[in-house]
Amino acid sequence: MPSTKAPEDAYTAEPFVPQGAGLDELRRAAAGCRGCPLHRDATRTVFGAGDEHARVMFVGEQPGDQEDRQGRPFVGPAGKLLDRALAEAGIDPGEAYVTNAVKHFKFTRAGPGERRVHKSPTRRETTACGPWLAAELALVRPELVVVLGATAGKALLGPSFRVTQVRGTVLEEEIHGRPERLVPTVHPSSVLRADDREAAYRGLVSDLEVAARALG
Repeated sequence: MPSTKAPEDAYTAEPFVPQGAGLDELRRAAAGCRGCPLHRDATRTVFGAGDEHARVMFVGEQPGDQEDRQGRPFVGPAGKLLDRALAEAGIDPGEAYVTNAVKHFKFTRAGPGERRVHKSPTRRETTACGPWLAAELALVRPELVVVLGATAGKALLGPSFRVTQVRGTVLEEEIHGRPERLVPTVHPSSVLRADDREAAYRGLVSDLEVAARALG
């Protein structure tokens, strides 16, 4: 049995990831992950969901408040906006696999009722969670990975990644030991925060249209 506590100088999910497991087994194992401290405050692990033979995988940052409560990725406002943008770009959300670089909700409490406010994960935390994402990629083997936002991009492509520099382009990189094609774009939550939401939304759709063309 793996240790239930990660030493603070060695955060990693690796001991919790069963070798040779299918997605359902990975999902069950992830529920008990203690690879970094984020599990302490989150309600539950939010693992990836969708078609295990999906042609396209979407990788976001981390679960939000609604995802943490419901146990599924992209079910909150950002997820609903993403589904709308996908439909407009010609990608069927039902034929995709969606996941996050980090599987637990990181938050701080603020305001009336001390509501839970999203807090970005650190590089150390995304690295710790990397073995789960590597296992998902190895099993789904998507034709294309759509990278949603800076945190996901840095988790997959390293700390020098800048979404503004490469969004809407097709990249070819080796990720976790296998060649991948990737299309980076902004995270849909950034569209919801934008001053000009319509322009931000059109930009997201345009990037997703690049992904749709790359899938053919």
